[in-house]
Amino acid sequence: MTDAAELLTRTKELLAAHPPAGTDRTEFLKARFDAGLAWVHYPKGLGGLDAPRSLQAVVDAELTAAGAPENDPRRIGIGLGMAAPTILKYGSQELKQRFLRPLWVGEEVWCQLFSEPGAGSDLAALATRAVRDDEGTSHSSEAGSGGDWVINGQKVWTSSAHVARWAILIARTDPDLPKHRGITYFICDMTDPGVEVRPLRQITGEAEFNEVFLTDVRIPDAHRLGEVGEGWKVAQTTLMNERVSIGGSRIPREGGMIGPIARTWRERPELRTHDTHQRLLTLWVEAEVARLAGERLRQQLAAGQPGPEGSGMKLAFARLNQEISGLEVELLGEEGLLYGDWTMSRPELVDFTGRDAGYRYLRSKGNSIEGGTSEVLLNIVAERVLGLPSEPRNDKDVAWKDLTR
Repeated sequence: MTDAAELLTRTKELLAAHPPAGTDRTEFLKARFDAGLAWVHYPKGLGGLDAPRSLQAVVDAELTAAGAPENDPRRIGIGLGMAAPTILKYGSQELKQRFLRPLWVGEEVWCQLFSEPGAGSDLAALATRAVRDDEGTSHSSEAGSGGDWVINGQKVWTSSAHVARWAILIARTDPDLPKHRGITYFICDMTDPGVEVRPLRQITGEAEFNEVFLTDVRIPDAHRLGEVGEGWKVAQTTLMNERVSIGGSRIPREGGMIGPIARTWRERPELRTHDTHQRLLTLWVEAEVARLAGERLRQQLAAGQPGPEGSGMKLAFARLNQEISGLEVELLGEEGLLYGDWTMSRPELVDFTGRDAGYRYLRSKGNSIEGGTSEVLLNIVAERVLGLPSEPRNDKDVAWKDLTR
């Protein structure tokens, strides 16, 4: 098994062959992927070396010290955190070879076509349809044999759809089965002429999210992940990884939302009161506990797939962000009511710490909705972590087509 010493040697060899100062950024990232140093726990030939996941830190530290470029993980987070692990687990060898390298390098941005206007918290109620057409021809330049699926429907709250080249998509392939069955998982070409992306302007003034309309979109059967009708099982891999990537990302002490308010407290003594001091101390401790819990969660991930614990981390992330940003606005008084820019824009990423307090306050309201609502995550924690009885469900064995909508 690859150990830390071997990884360090391989990293030094990469740096010697491709000095960061004199190598094109994209070329360096491609060389890193090909050397197996992109995500060391992935298989050989797919950006990894079959090494323990925990040893990624050895590579990252050496590359950071040498000034090597990053792959801009915030911009391509959906691809890295959700699409890649799902493709790795359920994709054919051809799909892995085709998608993982440009995904990790950042040459192709991904989005997630899951939520719908009538299927948000109850995602399994989704209505987007996929119908098999064995005689058709896909518009995709990468279509393979095996016929096409024709997709019609609408998705909503889709981050990065306006810049994405590919999407992970779930659609209903058999309406005669109960809602959690009869769903199939696909890779969708966002350049297909039937894909229409419209901006959704948020409370922040920006259109970070989109709604996506799918009209006779053709997807080759070769771009299916998992078996027909087992898309819900495949989607669980995506969703568990999504919640870990949202709630369990590695940050330093006073990283994230607690950082700006802590700096304001230190630099602006005239704003301090006894009440805000006590509340800030409480939130600082909770943020640090959440950070350390995230570190433990990542250590658990090194031994296997993400579990329901990621839902607990995402819950804590949403609550803390909202409480910290609320306290920050209150601490700033009249200044907290100011807002930097209401200009309509379509950003490629979310920047919580690089904006003003007003933006943080407004944007954090979405944290308890995106990536799984807090209400749904509480159910997951109750049932899968605490072992409490499941809520009664009267639609469990009812065909999707017969559900009341």
